Amino acid sequence: MEKNTRCFFSNSSPNLVITCFVAFITIILVRFLYVIYRTGKPLNKRTPQQTLSTLIVLGSGGHTAEMINLLLVLQKDRFTPRFYIAAATDNMSLQKARVFENSLADSGVKGISAEFMQIYRSREVGQSYVTSVWTTLVATAHALWLMIKIRPQVVLCNGPGTCIPLCVIAFIFKVVGIRWSSIFYVESIARVKRLSLSGLLLYKLQIADQFFVQWPQLQRKYPRAHYVGCLM
Repeated sequence: MEKNTRCFFSNSSPNLVITCFVAFITIILVRFLYVIYRTGKPLNKRTPQQTLSTLIVLGSGGHTAEMINLLLVLQKDRFTPRFYIAAATDNMSLQKARVFENSLADSGVKGISAEFMQIYRSREVGQSYVTSVWTTLVATAHALWLMIKIRPQVVLCNGPGTCIPLCVIAFIFKVVGIRWSSIFYVESIARVKRLSLSGLLLYKLQIADQFFVQWPQLQRKYPRAHYVGCLM
């Protein structure tokens, strides 16, 4: 009797493990397809007074200047608190963001709440591909820690490569049910005929909930994008 019972459990254990694994993969796949289906569609109506924690990804060069222009027309009292993130070597972008937030305070905008953070780059300019494997792992782990800490409801980005790990993690959070973050991507005005690598990845993988371009020919080439005209 005892021998038969032992044989039964020894035979059923592998089948139970396989069944649980298949069930887990099925649930994840269904959830993934649901997130893809819901991407770009409006969420449940929120009350006008409800604030939305907002992650703003800054980049060197013209990316930050374009983002500041976007923030000028943002409902400051609605999209708060605001979390600014830039690459660890990009102090200028965070300085511009601080100046912008200080100008809001000076103009009498109430309820200002902003934090400024830096994130490791996956690869520096000129860095070898061999050493970039390690730095990419470190950057991904750092991005995961920041996203767990912030858990934003809205992500705004416009092209810097640092937005990719953050947006991918935000998408994964949707799939596993940690937080539903609406990702808004605005392609740089410098991109006239083709998308940047960051934009192309977010577009092809359908990670961005709303994808905006500033040139009509880009919208014709990428029909899921929304043409909004020049924002500069």
